Amino acid sequence: MNDARADVLLTGGCGYIGSVLVRLLRADDRVDTVRVMDSLASGSPRALMGTLGGDDVRFRRGDVREYGDVESAMQGADTVIHLAAITGADSTHDRRAETFAVNRDGTENVLLAAGKLGVGNVVFASSCNVYGRATSTDLDETVEPDPINPYAETKLEGESLLREFREEYDAHGTALRMATNYGDAPGVRFNLVVNHFVFRALTDRALTVYGDGSNWRPFIHVRDAARAYAEAALAPSDWPDLVYNVGADAENYRVREVAEVVREEVGPVDLTYLEDEHPGPSYHVDFGRVGGTGYEPEWTLQEGVRDLAARFRGEETGT
Repeated sequence: MNDARADVLLTGGCGYIGSVLVRLLRADDRVDTVRVMDSLASGSPRALMGTLGGDDVRFRRGDVREYGDVESAMQGADTVIHLAAITGADSTHDRRAETFAVNRDGTENVLLAAGKLGVGNVVFASSCNVYGRATSTDLDETVEPDPINPYAETKLEGESLLREFREEYDAHGTALRMATNYGDAPGVRFNLVVNHFVFRALTDRALTVYGDGSNWRPFIHVRDAARAYAEAALAPSDWPDLVYNVGADAENYRVREVAEVVREEVGPVDLTYLEDEHPGPSYHVDFGRVGGTGYEPEWTLQEGVRDLAARFRGEETGT
């Protein structure tokens, strides 16, 4: 990227990560304008509270399934961060066609528009969920993914489309296989395990663990996730590979361990194990490659849980 300040298009900018990222980009001296495109089907305008009124953040309502919406929103952008997607992996089993239309076809529209308009860099939101239920640990980017839900399938197909985009247009493209997000944000979600557990603990309800809780998940604070997207977008030469796992090795936890962390940090609460329920994906991930970019997460799970609980309580956190 040259010395000129960037004009960034952020699809899905009214979602969970987007609500942090738009503020991060807006405050970055490398950025001139943040263009936010969102259908508002799941995101909310509250994600943009405090950011509008000037020329540095512009909002356009649009659907990534509509190519015309995408191309119109992308006019003038020189880098794109593509977050727009149907999330909630378990729920996508019942929304397969819609998930493919938004996540796979929407990504194709974004990349087609980027190629046509000469956008030099696209950062794509992928997920460590693509690894499925892996029997081994320390999964790096050379491991063959094994998606077990439509969400993960579409993320993997999106990576393939990004590879084709890089080859056809000689452009830069980076897929970030993000660990599971948690933590406070303007657009915070509570269908994610850590956030859900914190809320339940604060309202004196048992933490429900599916299966025996032995399944692995890597976790990353939403603010750390936003920083990774910003750096991949604004310093693409530091991110030369197509795919990066994004998280920290020390932040791989079994789900039962997450419940224990919440119980320790928030307060006494019962744990309930539903042994007959399917526990979902299990993946213990290696994050060595992303360290080569100079990026590293700052938050630990314990810190993020304490911060979210404090915000619920109305306490000052200093962050």
